[in-house]
Amino acid sequence: MSAAGAVILVLAVGTYAFRLVGPALHGRVELPVRVRELLSAGAVVLLVALLATGALTEGGGFAGWARPAGVLVGGVLAWRRAPFAVVVLGAAAATAALRGAGVA
Repeated sequence: MSAAGAVILVLAVGTYAFRLVGPALHGRVELPVRVRELLSAGAVVLLVALLATGALTEGGGFAGWARPAGVLVGGVLAWRRAPFAVVVLGAAAATAALRGAGVA
């Protein structure tokens, strides 16, 4: 077995183990309220970091102003509880309009 195959196998087993732990420990382990709050905040921080890196960077550099503006438009539409299709199309339209106007 190659090194890549071994790594894939280890990751597959680890992923399956994580999926089994939830149902196996449900009702047996009670997390304190503070830990649940910290886990919730941590999940939000990770999602915001992923959004920021995806919206602001491309190929190790700044992606230009059109993409962050499109993400901002999509975020505002999502915050206003627009349907998902409207959010995606609005963000894409804003980005395309800015790029069409010459804004990188």
